[in-house]
Amino acid sequence: MANSVMSDHSSVEPSLWSGLTAVMKRDLLLAFRQRSDMVNPLFFFVMVIALFPLGVGPEPATLRMLAPGVIWIAALLSTLLSVDSLFRQDFDDGSLELVLLSPQPLFVVALGKVLAHWLITAVPLICVTPVLGIMLFMDGNTLLATLYSLLLGTPILSMISAIGAALTVGLRKGGVLIAVIALPLYVPVLIFGTSAVEAAAMTLPYVGQLAYLGAFLVLALTFAPFAIGAALRISVNTR
Repeated sequence: MANSVMSDHSSVEPSLWSGLTAVMKRDLLLAFRQRSDMVNPLFFFVMVIALFPLGVGPEPATLRMLAPGVIWIAALLSTLLSVDSLFRQDFDDGSLELVLLSPQPLFVVALGKVLAHWLITAVPLICVTPVLGIMLFMDGNTLLATLYSLLLGTPILSMISAIGAALTVGLRKGGVLIAVIALPLYVPVLIFGTSAVEAAAMTLPYVGQLAYLGAFLVLALTFAPFAIGAALRISVNTR
């Protein structure tokens, strides 16, 4: 009896893992075929930060002081820019309805799509952040804190945005509603992300802020996929 239970349990785990990896591979392949989904958020992120010194002036002290907020707000807006298409294509071609009817748990599909979205949009932003940080006269310790905070914070932004995208996927112009839904939930992440970078700039410890971001990330990974799945069911059933 115990052996049969263990075999059933072991047979479930690979199916969930294979479903997660299959969804991620599919979305990554589609993104590489439609490279605008990868280039547009990165281009927007770079342009916002590159144009920022033209608006406030080239003084190193001013740019160094404002750099944490600028980088985080640019990353936040880049996430919003790309998230509207997260479920839109699947909804339009009817494949989302097939996913809802499949035996695969919907939270696994939601988690796989969000992780693929994060890899497509956020990871390139994090990779170019050191170059942009040097342009804003950030020192090495501040740049390191910025990378840590973005690594912990951007997955949370993607999951929060995905909830809004799932709720508005049935609407033709849901981008504004996604911003209305997601922006209030972004505030704690933005506060602790910028606070960690500012503390590093003042040579103060910032482990506490990163710990809060880590806790938010664990909560998001635990609850957001279920919320996204429920939102997708609501959107498809009210079509």
